[in-house]
Amino acid sequence: MWGLFFGIIFGFLLHKGGATKYDVILGQLLLTDFTVVKIMLSAVVTGMLGIYFMKARGWVTLSIKSGSLGMNVIGGLIFGVGFAVLGYCPGTIAGAIGNGYLDALVGGLAGIIIGSGLFAALYPKLRGGILAKGDFGDLTLPRLFRVNDWLVVVPVAALLVLLLVGLELAGL
Repeated sequence: MWGLFFGIIFGFLLHKGGATKYDVILGQLLLTDFTVVKIMLSAVVTGMLGIYFMKARGWVTLSIKSGSLGMNVIGGLIFGVGFAVLGYCPGTIAGAIGNGYLDALVGGLAGIIIGSGLFAALYPKLRGGILAKGDFGDLTLPRLFRVNDWLVVVPVAALLVLLLVGLELAGL
């Protein structure tokens, strides 16, 4: 229920920030409007600090999924094709549907269902092949550097905030 609650809030904020509008997304792709990047970086900083705070308090346990270079390439291609064809990512599709945009409802929802179905159908063949290439397990940056989580989280959050300030000062 918490996931649904926070998902609705995130979708509302995406809409209020303008990330569900075609012109804003197109401006991001043309590197003339960085609204989407600013929204996503803000979400990353907030989510990262919130999750690691909850982890430090013992409220949550992280279940890191294992990953691989092959998984990232296939996932990036699926995401990129969907984004290039329609101009929405899965998060902004939900926000755009909530905003009543017909292209997101028809094209976006159909794309998610068709893409998910194709991936599920191909998964048995991909699992032992390209998805296993470059396996790096359940690695995180704190585990990689063998340091306390906060020694990575705080500097990364600070760098992202500086990037956000820089984008704002540059008028992007």
